[in-house]
Amino acid sequence: MFFASDNGSAASPEVMNALMRANTGYARGYGADEIMARVTARLREIFEAPEAIVHLVATGTAANSIALATLARQPWNGIFCHHHAHIAEDECGAPEFYAHGSKLILVEGAHGKMTPETLTTTLAATQQGGVHGVQRGPLSITNVTEAGTVYTPAEVAALTACAKGYGLTSHLDGARFANALAATGASPAEMTWKAGIDAVSFGGTKNGCLGVEAVILFDPSLDWEVQLRRKRGGHLFSKNRFLAAQMEGYLEDDLWLTRAAHANAMGARLAEGLARYNDVTQWHPVQANMMFPEWNAGRHERLTAAGATYYHFPAPAGREAARLVASWSTQPEDVDAFLSAL
Repeated sequence: MFFASDNGSAASPEVMNALMRANTGYARGYGADEIMARVTARLREIFEAPEAIVHLVATGTAANSIALATLARQPWNGIFCHHHAHIAEDECGAPEFYAHGSKLILVEGAHGKMTPETLTTTLAATQQGGVHGVQRGPLSITNVTEAGTVYTPAEVAALTACAKGYGLTSHLDGARFANALAATGASPAEMTWKAGIDAVSFGGTKNGCLGVEAVILFDPSLDWEVQLRRKRGGHLFSKNRFLAAQMEGYLEDDLWLTRAAHANAMGARLAEGLARYNDVTQWHPVQANMMFPEWNAGRHERLTAAGATYYHFPAPAGREAARLVASWSTQPEDVDAFLSAL
């Protein structure tokens, strides 16, 4: 009954097997290995983008920060994101650090999602002080959001259109990108460059990899800059083949989508079970594999005693709140045991 985070799941056997296959003989370092060439070709095929830049790093924080620093270009350019975005609340100032001081400009919106109206209002209010003010920079969208909700391609396109109206680029934080695709049925291209996205942090760690994320940019002219920023930021692995091997195993036979669909299905099973309890409410619509239920006080104690692991959130007096996340390895019996203990 482990629902603390999809980060807590084991690595997928297919990914571990790919690592073992890579762990023989010799290979060129720093991304010049044959596995990396295959991964690049496969991701370009998946995204229907034959000239896309693909570089691997070990963490989502690095992927987001390197991509955003590349798009921000200058430290006086702000980065627009939701006020509960991961880059705003959970990355210890890394995006600002990598972008040499770019300010995060926070945008409001219910259930973890910006709207064209809230984004336009924030864009219009920025850069009003001439040389005294922060200048407009890239937009960053998180999908799946930190509230567990999902943007559709149309919603992404509406936001990027606002940014493009000011000549700005757009980034997608896709730590749970596969879960967003599984939830919407969209293709990777429809969710990204066809909807106006310029760069993607393509997540693997939360969905069965040991630790690998891809920085994907759709403008090939930025390749050298991304390479320099990755090296300068300490994320150019000499033994890159072990990052590439994880990603290759993850992408093979569309494992990444299968795993995400399973996690979403377990999330739906959990949400449906919670809905049967009269005192349980959800803070946000449940659209993928993450949810935020609230219930009467006393349930935390029973669940913990039964062996359940999850995050407790602040709640009003007499109530308790939680964050529950299903993963690729969550089983129906895990969900049912949690609901029984509840």
